Amino acid sequence: MERKSTLTVVSLWLLALALLYTLYFAKSLLMPLVVALLFALLLSPLVAVLKRLYVPRTLSAILIICAIGGPLTLLVIELAEPAHKWAKQLPELSERMTAQLDDLTGTAKPVQRQAAVQRPEPEGFNFFGLFGKGKQQPEPPPPVQASPAGDGETVSERVKQGGMELMVEILAATPVVIAQLLTCVILILFLLIFGPRLFNAYIHVFVPPDSREGRVELVGTIQHELSRYIVTVSVINAGLGLTTGLVLWLVGVEDALLWGVLVGLLNFAPYVGPILGMAMLSLAGVAQYGPVAIAVLPVLIYFSINLIEAQFVTPLVLGRNMRLNPLVLIVWLFIWGWLWGAVGVLIAVPLLVCIKLAFGKLQTMDRWVKLIETRA
Repeated sequence: MERKSTLTVVSLWLLALALLYTLYFAKSLLMPLVVALLFALLLSPLVAVLKRLYVPRTLSAILIICAIGGPLTLLVIELAEPAHKWAKQLPELSERMTAQLDDLTGTAKPVQRQAAVQRPEPEGFNFFGLFGKGKQQPEPPPPVQASPAGDGETVSERVKQGGMELMVEILAATPVVIAQLLTCVILILFLLIFGPRLFNAYIHVFVPPDSREGRVELVGTIQHELSRYIVTVSVINAGLGLTTGLVLWLVGVEDALLWGVLVGLLNFAPYVGPILGMAMLSLAGVAQYGPVAIAVLPVLIYFSINLIEAQFVTPLVLGRNMRLNPLVLIVWLFIWGWLWGAVGVLIAVPLLVCIKLAFGKLQTMDRWVKLIETRA
């Protein structure tokens, strides 16, 4: 019996490793499919409402995608110019930072050489002078080895090279991102049109009659709760981005709309997103004001608004039904970030919510559900 239990545990671990391997190496195939499934679950209730109003499913799916994609496209067009401007400013900012690094390394080297050459002579009583002809001569200082030429240049060249490599990676990934985005849109459209019919066929063909009602109720519950969660979080993050952008605009920060949109988008990734947002606004403050005290103003504004949102608004609106343990959540974010990058971080929380809801509805793995919901 004990041997059988050990084999079961080993088999589960091997299955988990195989699943991670598949998710990592098949991400170009699975990532658009998973994102499309999440969006289809979110938008299916709207299609059902329009169908009750005698709007054909195909037409309603196209109208919903256009209604969501149209404003987003206009927003992307509006942000294209400031984003392009910042992409051009990154090399200049990199050169400015490397120049400051060169100044720091240039002023540090003479101080180090001077400290190495000048050694204070011993004063007062000298024990070794009792055995010699007066004062003992201090040992000559070791020869100062000249640092290889171009240490400061090496630092600056590495920073410049890192900036150029980042730009090349972004440019190289752009066609792949566009292709995956189009794939997601097509999959969402087909899932909204043909998904419910395929799901009903699956229920009648593969599911026993006594379990059909439970399966349909499970999918409906996940769909309802996931829609409520995503819509609520989207409204909160949109309010956060709008408030941040408005305050930044009032204090005179350049491209406030761009920063507001980015911090609102990053806030979909708890803990990780706000850190990235503060780092991004730190860079924006230094680029606009220089290395002075006022450069931290954009970060302080965003930190204050985000603190109010994270500590008061989100817990009050979501309530206890969507509670997630912070440690489990951050580990989950790291895993999906390693698997699928930025997209994995953005969809990690909705996936965890789906898994928790499914486990709770099926009344299986209750201990894991309690572990996910554990609060400090």
